[in-house]
Amino acid sequence: MKLFVAGSKGMVGSALVRRFRDEPGAMVIERSRAQLDLTSQSAVKDFFASEKPDVAVIAAAKVGGIHANNTYPGEFIYDNLAVATNCVHGAYQAGVKRLLFLGSSCIYPKHAPQPMTEDSLLTGPLEPTNEAYAIAKIAGLKLCEYYRKQYGVIYHSAMPTNLYGPGDNYHLQNSHVLPALIRKFHEAKEAGRSEVVAWGTGSPKREFLHVDDLADACAFLLKMSNPPDLINVGTGTDVTIRELTELVAATTGFGGKIVWDSSKPDGTPRKLMDVNKLTKLGWKARVGLREGVEKTYQSYLAEKRAGILRG
Repeated sequence: MKLFVAGSKGMVGSALVRRFRDEPGAMVIERSRAQLDLTSQSAVKDFFASEKPDVAVIAAAKVGGIHANNTYPGEFIYDNLAVATNCVHGAYQAGVKRLLFLGSSCIYPKHAPQPMTEDSLLTGPLEPTNEAYAIAKIAGLKLCEYYRKQYGVIYHSAMPTNLYGPGDNYHLQNSHVLPALIRKFHEAKEAGRSEVVAWGTGSPKREFLHVDDLADACAFLLKMSNPPDLINVGTGTDVTIRELTELVAATTGFGGKIVWDSSKPDGTPRKLMDVNKLTKLGWKARVGLREGVEKTYQSYLAEKRAGILRG
């Protein structure tokens, strides 16, 4: 099996490469952003035509936290729409029969009933702070659904919850909450600071999935002969941002005070995936949050020492 992982240098793509390198009979095809611009329709078409992979996993995306989504919405919607349309259509043109598109839990309405089921998609307004990204991801999963319906190809989508793990982006403003907290508390400890300011009230609840668990779920789904068009991937449990912040502080060894800046936005009050569909099919996450945060902090330190830290 020739498997193309789009976005293989990112956190999710790297986890997929690690997972499928151990899969018997799998040959993983990788391309860096410098080698293949996924926002270029002609470049993507030429790539698929020449390589002709059997399977493609679309893990490439322009991603970021609340600040990045709010600041660069035009870039977020354009780049992610371009990646989705180019990859799905390019794969179809080249005769690729199997494609897995990775979305995000932010595709669901801001006030979707919790936990969020797959059928809550398009039932209400999105969270405004990441609407641009969400719309692009919704378009991508609908492309897969409709290409499958019209052309008979097995193009399907997985919607992971908030991800973390090795190779994450640790930018203090443009990254997601967990890696930003790891860097913030580590640097505060190193500098001997007595307090750290955290955004918001700490009351929103979030679910976190280790990226290696996502890669394993993808391998599971790709072995299915008739997978669902759309399926949630998560742990089925959540924590408050306050609890997460305290866990990260303890993991990094920061012993000072945490000050909450309630003038900063909280975002969606709660985002928890309903993972019953995937659980009934036979897959469950294995990495607990405490274990995962500890592993991620160690990878942060290793990446920092090696000079390869993103952000």
